[in-house]
Amino acid sequence: MNYSLWLPTLPVVQLVVRAVVVYAFILVALRVGGKRQIGQMGPAEFVALLLVSNAVQNSMNGGDNSITAGLILAGVLLALSAAIGWLSYRSRRFSDLIQGRSTLLVYKGEVVIKNLSTCRVSLHELRALLRRQGFHDLKDIHEAVLEANGSLSVVRRADLVESPRHEN
Repeated sequence: MNYSLWLPTLPVVQLVVRAVVVYAFILVALRVGGKRQIGQMGPAEFVALLLVSNAVQNSMNGGDNSITAGLILAGVLLALSAAIGWLSYRSRRFSDLIQGRSTLLVYKGEVVIKNLSTCRVSLHELRALLRRQGFHDLKDIHEAVLEANGSLSVVRRADLVESPRHEN
Protein backbone atom coordinates (compact mmCIF):
# COMPACT_ATOMS: atom_id res chain seq x y z
CA MET A 1 0.00 0.00 0.00
CA ASN A 2 1.23 3.50 -0.86
CA TYR A 3 1.24 5.32 2.49
CA SER A 4 2.27 8.66 0.91
CA LEU A 5 -1.35 9.08 -0.15
CA TRP A 6 -2.36 9.18 3.50
CA LEU A 7 0.54 10.86 5.29
CA PRO A 8 0.32 14.66 5.41
CA THR A 9 3.52 16.52 4.66
CA LEU A 10 2.45 19.52 6.76
CA PRO A 11 1.64 19.52 10.47
CA VAL A 12 -2.09 19.16 11.16
CA VAL A 13 -2.12 22.45 13.11
CA GLN A 14 -0.77 24.27 10.07
CA LEU A 15 -3.51 22.79 7.88
CA VAL A 16 -6.16 23.88 10.39
CA VAL A 17 -4.77 27.42 10.66
CA ARG A 18 -4.57 27.72 6.86
CA ALA A 19 -8.18 26.58 6.49
CA VAL A 20 -9.43 28.98 9.17
CA VAL A 21 -7.59 31.98 7.69
CA VAL A 22 -8.74 31.29 4.12
CA TYR A 23 -12.32 30.59 5.26
CA ALA A 24 -12.47 33.83 7.24
CA PHE A 25 -11.01 35.83 4.34
CA ILE A 26 -13.46 34.40 1.80
CA LEU A 27 -16.40 34.87 4.17
CA VAL A 28 -15.54 38.53 4.68
CA ALA A 29 -14.92 39.05 0.96
CA LEU A 30 -18.27 37.52 0.04
CA ARG A 31 -20.03 39.52 2.75
CA VAL A 32 -18.52 42.74 1.43
CA GLY A 33 -19.42 41.65 -2.10
CA GLY A 34 -23.13 42.04 -1.50
CA LYS A 35 -26.35 40.09 -1.21
CA ARG A 36 -26.82 37.77 -4.13
CA GLN A 37 -27.91 34.21 -4.33
CA ILE A 38 -26.06 31.90 -6.69
CA GLY A 39 -28.98 32.09 -9.12
CA GLN A 40 -28.78 35.88 -9.16
CA MET A 41 -25.07 36.05 -9.96
CA GLY A 42 -24.09 37.40 -13.29
CA PRO A 43 -21.56 35.49 -15.42
CA ALA A 44 -18.66 37.69 -14.26
CA GLU A 45 -19.48 37.12 -10.56
CA PHE A 46 -19.86 33.37 -11.07
CA VAL A 47 -16.54 33.08 -12.93
CA ALA A 48 -14.82 35.16 -10.24
CA LEU A 49 -16.17 32.85 -7.52
CA LEU A 50 -14.91 29.78 -9.36
CA LEU A 51 -11.48 31.31 -9.88
CA VAL A 52 -11.23 32.42 -6.26
CA SER A 53 -11.92 28.88 -5.09
CA ASN A 54 -9.14 27.62 -7.34
CA ALA A 55 -6.79 30.42 -6.28
CA VAL A 56 -7.09 29.73 -2.56
CA GLN A 57 -6.72 25.96 -2.85
CA ASN A 58 -2.93 26.02 -2.61
CA SER A 59 -2.97 28.51 0.24
CA MET A 60 -5.05 26.04 2.23
CA ASN A 61 -3.21 22.83 1.49
CA GLY A 62 0.30 24.34 1.27
CA GLY A 63 1.23 21.81 -1.38
CA ASP A 64 0.12 18.85 0.74
CA ASN A 65 -1.97 16.72 -1.61
CA SER A 66 -2.42 13.77 0.70
CA ILE A 67 -5.88 12.33 1.26
CA THR A 68 -5.56 12.97 4.97
CA ALA A 69 -4.77 16.67 4.45
CA GLY A 70 -7.80 16.99 2.16
CA LEU A 71 -10.02 15.32 4.75
CA ILE A 72 -8.65 17.54 7.52
CA LEU A 73 -9.27 20.68 5.46
CA ALA A 74 -12.79 19.55 4.52
CA GLY A 75 -13.52 18.77 8.18
CA VAL A 76 -12.29 22.18 9.31
CA LEU A 77 -14.38 23.97 6.65
CA LEU A 78 -17.50 22.01 7.57
CA ALA A 79 -16.88 22.64 11.29
CA LEU A 80 -16.44 26.37 10.66
CA SER A 81 -19.64 26.46 8.64
CA ALA A 82 -21.54 24.63 11.39
CA ALA A 83 -20.06 26.92 14.07
CA ILE A 84 -21.09 30.03 12.16
CA GLY A 85 -24.57 28.59 11.67
CA TRP A 86 -24.86 27.89 15.39
CA LEU A 87 -23.51 31.30 16.39
CA SER A 88 -25.87 33.00 13.92
CA TYR A 89 -28.77 31.09 15.46
CA ARG A 90 -27.74 32.03 19.00
CA SER A 91 -26.87 35.70 18.41
CA ARG A 92 -28.80 38.22 16.34
CA ARG A 93 -25.81 40.60 16.35
CA PHE A 94 -23.48 37.88 15.04
CA SER A 95 -26.06 36.91 12.42
CA ASP A 96 -26.36 40.52 11.25
CA LEU A 97 -22.57 40.81 11.10
CA ILE A 98 -22.08 37.62 9.07
CA GLN A 99 -25.26 37.46 7.00
CA GLY A 100 -26.25 41.11 6.87
CA ARG A 101 -29.67 42.65 7.31
CA SER A 102 -32.62 42.95 5.03
CA THR A 103 -32.97 46.19 3.05
CA LEU A 104 -36.13 47.95 1.91
CA LEU A 105 -35.97 48.59 -1.86
CA VAL A 106 -39.58 49.60 -2.64
CA TYR A 107 -42.00 51.27 -0.27
CA LYS A 108 -45.59 52.16 -1.18
CA GLY A 109 -44.84 51.86 -4.89
CA GLU A 110 -41.74 54.05 -4.77
CA VAL A 111 -38.17 52.84 -5.25
CA VAL A 112 -35.81 53.67 -2.38
CA ILE A 113 -32.90 54.78 -4.57
CA LYS A 114 -30.47 55.21 -1.67
CA ASN A 115 -30.96 51.57 -0.64
CA LEU A 116 -30.57 50.36 -4.24
CA SER A 117 -27.22 52.08 -4.33
CA THR A 118 -26.19 50.64 -0.95
CA CYS A 119 -27.03 47.11 -2.12
CA ARG A 120 -25.49 47.68 -5.56
CA VAL A 121 -28.71 46.70 -7.30
CA SER A 122 -29.56 48.65 -10.43
CA LEU A 123 -33.10 49.74 -11.19
CA HIS A 124 -32.98 47.41 -14.19
CA GLU A 125 -32.05 44.44 -11.95
CA LEU A 126 -34.78 45.33 -9.45
CA ARG A 127 -37.41 45.48 -12.18
CA ALA A 128 -36.25 42.11 -13.54
CA LEU A 129 -36.47 40.54 -10.05
CA LEU A 130 -39.96 41.99 -9.60
CA ARG A 131 -41.12 40.74 -13.02
CA ARG A 132 -39.94 37.23 -12.11
CA GLN A 133 -42.32 37.40 -9.17
CA GLY A 134 -45.19 38.63 -11.35
CA PHE A 135 -45.02 42.36 -10.56
CA HIS A 136 -45.03 44.62 -13.60
CA ASP A 137 -46.15 47.86 -11.96
CA LEU A 138 -44.47 49.37 -8.90
CA LYS A 139 -47.83 50.82 -7.81
CA ASP A 140 -48.99 47.25 -7.01
CA ILE A 141 -46.23 46.88 -4.42
CA HIS A 142 -46.51 47.93 -0.79
CA GLU A 143 -42.92 46.94 -0.07
CA ALA A 144 -40.10 44.92 -1.60
CA VAL A 145 -37.28 43.84 0.69
CA LEU A 146 -33.91 42.44 -0.32
CA GLU A 147 -33.38 39.80 2.35
CA ALA A 148 -30.00 39.08 3.91
CA ASN A 149 -29.78 35.84 1.91
CA GLY A 150 -30.20 37.69 -1.39
CA SER A 151 -33.82 36.79 -2.06
CA LEU A 152 -36.46 39.43 -2.73
CA SER A 153 -39.64 39.44 -0.61
CA VAL A 154 -42.58 41.42 -1.95
CA VAL A 155 -45.82 42.44 -0.25
CA ARG A 156 -48.52 43.53 -2.67
CA ARG A 157 -50.75 46.45 -1.78
CA ALA A 158 -53.86 44.39 -2.37
CA ASP A 159 -52.82 41.98 0.38
CA LEU A 160 -52.97 44.79 2.94
CA VAL A 161 -56.61 45.59 2.29
CA GLU A 162 -58.74 43.97 4.91
CA SER A 163 -61.29 41.56 3.55
CA PRO A 164 -64.87 42.25 4.68
CA ARG A 165 -65.92 40.32 7.77
CA HIS A 166 -68.82 37.97 7.49
CA GLU A 167 -71.13 38.16 10.45
CA ASN A 168 -73.00 35.05 11.51
